[in-house]
Amino acid sequence: MPETMTSQNSAEDSFSSLFEATLTDPSNTENGSEGQIVSGLVVQLTHDAVVVDIGGKSEGVISKGQFLDAHGELKVARGDIIDVFVESRENDDGLISLSKEKADKMKVWDEISGACERDEIIEGTISQRVKGGLSVTIRGGVKAFLPGSQVDLRPVRNLDKLIGQTYEFKVIKFNKKRGNIVLSRRVLLEKERDAMKQKTLETLHEGMVCEGTIKNLTEYGAFVDLGGIDGLLHITDMSWGRVNHPSEVFKVGDSVTVKVLKYNAETERVSLGMKQTQEDPWNHVQEAYPLGKKVSGKVMSITDYGAFVELEPGVEGLIHVSEMSWTKKVKHPSKVLEVDNEVECQVLEVDSRAKRISLGLKQLEPDPWALFTDKYKPGDRISGKVRSLTDYGVFVGIEDGVDGMVHKTDLSWTLKVGNPADVYQKGDEVEAIILSINHDEKKVSLGVKQIHDDPWVSQLDHIKTGQVFEECVVTSVSEHGAYVSVQPGVDAFIPNNEIPEGKRPSRGDKVKAEIANIDSMDRRITMSLRNVGESPMAEHVKGSGRDSGSGQSGTLGDLLKQKFGDKLSSMAQVDTSSDADSDG
Repeated sequence: MPETMTSQNSAEDSFSSLFEATLTDPSNTENGSEGQIVSGLVVQLTHDAVVVDIGGKSEGVISKGQFLDAHGELKVARGDIIDVFVESRENDDGLISLSKEKADKMKVWDEISGACERDEIIEGTISQRVKGGLSVTIRGGVKAFLPGSQVDLRPVRNLDKLIGQTYEFKVIKFNKKRGNIVLSRRVLLEKERDAMKQKTLETLHEGMVCEGTIKNLTEYGAFVDLGGIDGLLHITDMSWGRVNHPSEVFKVGDSVTVKVLKYNAETERVSLGMKQTQEDPWNHVQEAYPLGKKVSGKVMSITDYGAFVELEPGVEGLIHVSEMSWTKKVKHPSKVLEVDNEVECQVLEVDSRAKRISLGLKQLEPDPWALFTDKYKPGDRISGKVRSLTDYGVFVGIEDGVDGMVHKTDLSWTLKVGNPADVYQKGDEVEAIILSINHDEKKVSLGVKQIHDDPWVSQLDHIKTGQVFEECVVTSVSEHGAYVSVQPGVDAFIPNNEIPEGKRPSRGDKVKAEIANIDSMDRRITMSLRNVGESPMAEHVKGSGRDSGSGQSGTLGDLLKQKFGDKLSSMAQVDTSSDADSDG
């Protein structure tokens, strides 16, 4: 390694001596010898090289890239006379290595060297991107190197955008032996910044309003160049309204008017505010948004509990999820609204001190509950469709936004309904009586069986065990059997074991069925589709017309009389005695 360095230094010293000798006395070398600047004729342009005849036995070649301008266009043509620097003598191909770039450098070297010694500014055009920085074309077409770290005050991510731009530079390094020139633009910018900073610090004070330029954006704020010194504009001081990220308000290079909130001369830290240059819009919200006023705004953000709506820059109101619909239970605000939606709403509450405005969306529509209570009262008969089914009841739509609930115990006088879904389906038409209205909880209780009188009282003498009904309408079918309507207000159940195989009825069918059992305790009537009219009890009913036997045979009246007859007789005797005592 030391031997290689010694050889390289020796070659450089030799090149330097030859270079200086050529500049001072070109006659010291032969025409076309190494290290000499000579004139040559461009005789040919190849794909990647320019062939030059310098008058010797052999021709020389120069890389085509040395003749490209800042825009990448070739600036040489066949027949042109150019000055070139002889780098080496003939190679194995009989060609001489020439350099246009080195020749240009050697011509202007003295000029550039003098400019450096006089600390002068050099103008140049950035021509192309190279490893580690940029190539700059300066005086006489000489290429100089501009390191990436010397391009600007801050690192430039996209150096390609600077290609073709002309700037002023300062030479910070040059090597006469190697012909290297290193430039800096940053040095000039720093000097300019320091001058501006000094001028700014002379006038900077808290409370002053000044102009600045957005220099950089972060998640928490923006740095503003006030003129040689940066100040921090925090995200909370950008607007009276909500700012999620500074990029929503600014972009680098924007001009802004800011107020100096704090200034520490020792640390040179400056805190800035932009909203402080404007009036706080919350100062007039009480007058601008009275209760009940209809307003419109833009949905800015959505949370689990509501949506924030911008009524004007800096003033937002909240539509709580509970204020979005009269008729729907909104699970999440995003089901009703979207960010950037324009929405109309009503002012419900204003608190200027806490900077809060409550808004309502549903208030723009009539309250369906108020419409319902004006139209209906307990005892009224209604009709509607089944909207949903639960284990304990059926919800029926009465009016838009108002549902009533029929508890399963109020579905039938003669059926013990375990699961309402066995009897009803979603969408079924239902007629019911309003049993009660709870205004506080906005709930309506309905009854289906109350449409008809209690058959256990009103129809005691009309239904008996063994009685055959020619057309019973199947109202529902479940896995356990079929439900039928015997007559208005009287329903019965046909269990699977009372349905012949292969003759399972469907909903809406009309079937011929026989009363198989009447259970007065559970208030349940069971029917059968097997051998209808052929059972002993059916034959007995046909023969006697009425059976007043024991057990659960006979009419409903017989059953009730049998169950409660003794008790009713005792009560009658007590009443008679009481009346006698009273008369006495």
